[in-house]
Parts: sequence; structure tokens; C-alpha cells
Amino acid sequence: MNLGLLIIRLVVGLLFMGHGAQKLFGWFGGYGLQGTGGWLESIGVKPGVLMAFIAGLSELVGGALFAAGVFTPVGAALIVITMLVAIFTVHGKNGLWATQNGMEYNLVLIALAVGVALIGPGAYVLL
Repeated sequence: MNLGLLIIRLVVGLLFMGHGAQKLFGWFGGYGLQGTGGWLESIGVKPGVLMAFIAGLSELVGGALFAAGVFTPVGAALIVITMLVAIFTVHGKNGLWATQNGMEYNLVLIALAVGVALIGPGAYVLL
């Protein structure tokens, strides 16, 4: 069980950190704060740059906490909040399935984050 939780935490947490770095720094093919902020404004989320910063920071910090198994419920909450915002602003109107850019994948990530927060991070944690 502990190894399984570690694998889940590392994959989900590190990928969230990557998404945060895309938004904040333009790393890994991301658009940085200005590009992400411009896109957010184009879909009606304003002020775009501030919202991009908040989203990127939530993903980076939430992913780091989740991956490390430190303050796991806080990391999970940041992941869940970020995914709920994504559902309400982008994916929800497209229905359930990811093939139509729906909220399917967001819901899977929410379930993973909540499940790990409820179970606990397991024995393999950073601290």
C-alpha cells in the first residue's frame, strides 16, 4: 500500500508541479504568466495575469506538497480547487468525456487527490 501511495503521489504531484511551472515560468512548453493570462482573459477570467499566477502557484505548491507527502490534505485541497476552477471555467460546459474537452480527467484527478488525503500519504514521505 505504501509503495502504491508513493507512486500515485509522485506522478500526480510532479505533473501538477509541471503545470504550475508552465504557467509561472513558461517551462515545459508553457506560455508563462503573460501568455496564460492572455488566454484566461480571452475566456472571460480577469484579471488574467493575476489568475494565472494564482493557478500556477496553486499547482506548483499543491503538487509539491502532494508529491512529498507533507501537509498532504493541503496539497490535495489545492489540487482539488484548481481542478474545480478548471471544470467551472473551461471543461464543464463540454460535458463529461475528455474526447470533447470535458471534465472527465479533472474528476479523476479530484478523486485521486481526495482519496489520498483521506487515506493518508503512506509511510514514504519527505519528512
